[in-house]
Amino acid sequence: MKDTAKSPLTVPSTKANTRWGPDRRQAFIDFRLQWEGRINRSDITSFFGISVPQASLDIASYTEQAPHNLAYDRSSRVYQATTDFRPLYEATHPQQYLNELLAATGGSFEPEASFIGWLPPTGCIPQPGRTVTADTLSALLKAMKEAKGLKVVYQSMSKPEPSSRTISPHAFAYDGFRWHVRAFCHKREEFLDFVLGRILEVQGFESARCTANEDREWFTELTLVLAPHPELSAGQRRVIELDYGMNDGEVALRCRQALLFYTLKRLGLDKLRLDQPEAQQIVLKNEAELASFLVGTKISIEQTCTSTSV
Repeated sequence: MKDTAKSPLTVPSTKANTRWGPDRRQAFIDFRLQWEGRINRSDITSFFGISVPQASLDIASYTEQAPHNLAYDRSSRVYQATTDFRPLYEATHPQQYLNELLAATGGSFEPEASFIGWLPPTGCIPQPGRTVTADTLSALLKAMKEAKGLKVVYQSMSKPEPSSRTISPHAFAYDGFRWHVRAFCHKREEFLDFVLGRILEVQGFESARCTANEDREWFTELTLVLAPHPELSAGQRRVIELDYGMNDGEVALRCRQALLFYTLKRLGLDKLRLDQPEAQQIVLKNEAELASFLVGTKISIEQTCTSTSV
């Protein structure tokens, strides 16, 4: 019997995403069949840097799991998805495809890092660059991992000049536009959100003042119930229900209390209610239930105000 451990058929590769296990390769086959309608051995060998025999074994293994998902077409020499195709993996879901498409289009990662082979023409809204130095990010990660405080020079919106302060970071948060670090501020003695791009300098590590477990707002989860604006027509309400994936006229979103302001702002629910129904489109159905949290996080749906970001 041939010693496969010493086989020269394994193809070396410089790709960072190679050498994933067999489950990952099975998910790749599933993904390509669903969204591109076909798969062949060269797709697998080029992406994962494996041998042709191994790719054949991967396809055979997938066929055993889902014999009705693919059929070999001799004329084109590829395996094609059948009309009975049913995805086997979570990574094959539509939202995953769209997330990868957005990341590749926006430059978040190289197209080769995605399972997507053919990229359809796609546009996305441009955003101003938010510069974060590698030293700053590394220091924040180290402080989080080792539960340390970090002395930084920070440019706050409330002061014209940068100031030095110590923070105890424990989490990152993204509001759809910019990245924040969630941290206990030793100066103001409360948990706040610091915009990464406003950290101008890291001056060293110090002892932490508070632990992550003390950030009550971060670990408190709220449920936001969204519904179409009641003044919309029946047809317009149906469109909004489709847009937001609503069932029975509503949809529930889970949200950390610490991110409530950003969530409402992104949904357009932090503005004065002066917009026409066609512009507002949705309402917070359980606003009364969340009243105490809205006040506690300095958020009011009735007026525009600031969040706990500095």
